[in-house]
Formats: sequence, C-alpha cells, structure tokens
Amino acid sequence: MASPNGASRDADGALNDGERLMTTPKFYGHTPLGLGKIHMPGRLIVIEGTDGVGRSTQIALLKEWLETQGHAVLDTGFRRSELTGDGIDRAMRGHTLDHVTLNLFYATDFWDRMEKGIIPALQAGMIVLADRYIYSIIARARVRGVPARWLDDVLEFAIVPHQVFYLDIDVEQLLPRMLANRELDHWESGEDFLRRPDRHSSFVVYQNALLHEFRNLAKQYRFVTIDARRSVREVFKNLQGGVRIELSNMPG
Repeated sequence: MASPNGASRDADGALNDGERLMTTPKFYGHTPLGLGKIHMPGRLIVIEGTDGVGRSTQIALLKEWLETQGHAVLDTGFRRSELTGDGIDRAMRGHTLDHVTLNLFYATDFWDRMEKGIIPALQAGMIVLADRYIYSIIARARVRGVPARWLDDVLEFAIVPHQVFYLDIDVEQLLPRMLANRELDHWESGEDFLRRPDRHSSFVVYQNALLHEFRNLAKQYRFVTIDARRSVREVFKNLQGGVRIELSNMPG
C-alpha cells in the first residue's frame, strides 16, 4: 500500500511527531471527497492481532480505563456496520464466499463504520479504539493469494491511525486459548482455501501463515509490537503506557 496521502514518513503508515499534533486526517491513497480539510482532534488507536489473541479483552479494559480518565471513547470492530454486518455473517455461515467478494464485503463494512462512526467521533475529539483495522483484511487476503495491488486500491480510502498496537503470539500458545473458549471454526482455520486432513492441522498451518503476514505488516507500518503470550494484566500495562504517550500528543 502506498504511503499516506500528503505525508512524508520514514516508513509507510508511521506518523512522525509533528504530524501527530496535526488534526487534518491522512489517508492511504486519494482523500475521500469532503474529508481533506476537516478538523479531527480525536485519536484513532488500533489493536491488531489474530483470532483469539485477546484484542477484545484489551479493548474493553482500555475503554474502561480511558473513560475513568474523563475521555469519551468509541470502540469499533469488524462486521459492526448496520449496512453489511448481518450480510457478512449470513454469507460466512454458508461457507461459499469467494475471496474477492469477501474482501469487498469487508471494505464496505469498513467504509460504513468509518463514515458513520470513526470520522464523527474523531471530529468530536473522542478516542476511537478499533478492534482490528485494514491490516487484518490485508493479512488474510495475502495468505489467500488476493492480488496486493487490487486490495491496496480498494482500501486506499482508510484513515491512517495515530497508533497501531500489534498483539503478537505463537500458534503453540494460541491454540490452547482457542480450544478453551470455543471450537475452531471454518474461517479461522483457513478451510476455505486449505486442503488439510482435519480442522486442527488446518488451523495450525493457516495461523502460522497469518502470523507471518502480521509480522511483516508490523515492520512495514511500524506497529508497536506487544508480546501477547504474557498475562492479560501485563499486556494491559504495556498498552496503557503506549496509549498515554499517544494521548500526550493530542492538541490541547
């Protein structure tokens, strides 16, 4: 994906100190009509990572903590769009979606949430906590062989987050967590494109490939990587420290 529109960076997607203080949004491609010069004093903070790594738990803890500090917070995540959320769920239950259609569904879901939730919240000076962002779409698509240039063009309307925290884990630690909470499902095991003898082995192969892509994205976009193999409390303390730094860059 190209460097954010109108910005000079050391690496794709990384805001430098001067840009963090700005309230004009940056985008990964062409600026959507009407959004180029609007005032957005809020902060967009993304928590990324694979299924079962603990994103939702950390989002909930961060939201509670930020609200006790007096901040207004919006949390958002995949498939929460009123426009497409139910449709994606129904389509995925049928196990018949091809890779291009699925990514178009996700892109539509993301645009609807950005337009109706993320942008208004940032304009109002709120903290937006995103449980996954376009990087999850990219990682999943890369593993499935979706053309990178096509997907970059589809997602170029995305706002560049102020900070992305990536929760990193190994499959050896991830699998017991998943099995303790629920059965492995078709999509998180990569059964839509892998041909393995059983779901367990498919999960291991898919998640290893997915983690490889996430680690590449973490380098490319300069995520803050946090070791998610540790306890919930330890991970939360790391996230708190990173979020405090980001909030110190908010305009007064």
